[in-house]
Amino acid sequence: MSEVRIRDIVHAALLVAGEPLTLERLGSLFADEARPERDELLQALEDVRNACNGGPLELQCIDKAYRLQTRAEYAPWLNRLFAERPARYSRAVLETLAVIAYRQPTTRGEIEAIRGVAVSSDIIKTLLSREWIRQVGTKEVPGRPALYGTTRAFLENFNLTSLGELPPLSELRIATDDEGAQAFVPVGLSVGSSATESEATESEATEPEATESEATEPEATESEATEPEEGGSGEIL
Repeated sequence: MSEVRIRDIVHAALLVAGEPLTLERLGSLFADEARPERDELLQALEDVRNACNGGPLELQCIDKAYRLQTRAEYAPWLNRLFAERPARYSRAVLETLAVIAYRQPTTRGEIEAIRGVAVSSDIIKTLLSREWIRQVGTKEVPGRPALYGTTRAFLENFNLTSLGELPPLSELRIATDDEGAQAFVPVGLSVGSSATESEATESEATEPEATESEATEPEATESEATEPEEGGSGEIL
């Protein structure tokens, strides 16, 4: 099969896919006898990247998977396609997400120790429902509390190719939204232009701060975490 044909098939697949595609997924599009080699797929992806130069689309690699996305500069116009009000999240939700992103795998108790306030179940449920975090295992201490880590969807929605692109902790600042609620978020860690970003409900956008009375589940303290269960190794997918 010619290189042009491989490039066109890869380009078409990236356009219609609803998620990033790995090299394995791209290779599975072809019959066994016509499956391109890894180098051929990488060259096809590079050709697609070059074809996007100067246009509204760009090829992004996210955790070893590839997707076509609109460039951030077009977000002000594309956001008008969606009638829903953009989601806004409380300080508690964003702080909790930031702690998980930087300290993963981590438990709810460890998050509370860092934030200095109890983390409500609703906050964890919000992050789980958005698929920004998932349980990656349990900690080998009394009560076996859940260990949480970020997901590939977290990288996609925040336009990161890997956790290594998280800003240094020294660059953390307080950001204020239009309604005056403050939240600790990393500089440059802004939600990407994915269409799913407008799907959050109003209750998620106005998640209240947790209080001490909301901490009803026993959690572990500072003892060492064991190896997380499947999918919970050093790299969180």
